[in-house]
Amino acid sequence: MANTVLKVEGMTCGHCVSAVEKAVGTAGAVGKVDLASKKVSVEYDEAKVTIEAVKAAIENQGYDVV
Repeated sequence: MANTVLKVEGMTCGHCVSAVEKAVGTAGAVGKVDLASKKVSVEYDEAKVTIEAVKAAIENQGYDVV
């Protein structure tokens, strides 16, 4: 399993946290959002999902991965 931390702009509330965590899950990874730091800790299996797919899933929800 691989772990990475993504900086995500645009998250402001609990709904944002849920939307981002759900998007990460839909991409096939596990995400934990820290709203205060605007960071998402992502754990994923590199054999099954790419970090680019996770980023795209987050961006499809309207947030910016920087």
